[in-house]
Amino acid sequence: MDSTNSDGVPLRATARDAFKIVIVGGFGVGKTTMVGSVSEIRPLSTEEIMTRAGVGIDDPTAVADKNTTTVAFDFGRITLDAERVLYLFGAPGQQRFWFLWDQLFGGSLGAVVLVDVRRLAESFYAIDRLEHHGMPFIVAVNRFDGPRPPLDRVRAALDLQPRVPLIECDARERDSCKTVLIDLVEHLASLHAPETTP
Repeated sequence: MDSTNSDGVPLRATARDAFKIVIVGGFGVGKTTMVGSVSEIRPLSTEEIMTRAGVGIDDPTAVADKNTTTVAFDFGRITLDAERVLYLFGAPGQQRFWFLWDQLFGGSLGAVVLVDVRRLAESFYAIDRLEHHGMPFIVAVNRFDGPRPPLDRVRAALDLQPRVPLIECDARERDSCKTVLIDLVEHLASLHAPETTP
């Protein structure tokens, strides 16, 4: 019998393999939005109202209209086919919750680093931790209002290796988020493809 979530989207009884992807990045870059946009189920979210307890700890100045924050992780699901399921985990962005990241990385195939070009420095820690773990990743620039520097300038500012894919996306749009995940899967496949000799 299929198990069904609260939205009525069943997990097929034929599902045999589950793959895990983590979405990381700075505070307020759109990780929760991305998981919610692309998940086929109502995402599990640990969003909580920001209170005065975070004053002096979290810096909401760059995202003044944000009044909630992820305190553990976001979780979503995508059925790939009859036997394979993709699980998405959105990591919390504030520094005080970074200790959770290493646990979320466990068992993950790869990661998406979601960035806001207005606050690129907040992406450095995510990239550093992924490189430390040797985990493959791609970088997705979330489209916010304001100037959009060319991707080659973003690559240089983040000091990304040429092999790391860098793309643009809109975390609010399902198709855009699907493209990000497809690019990540293709990147993972290319890393495991056998080398051809000339």
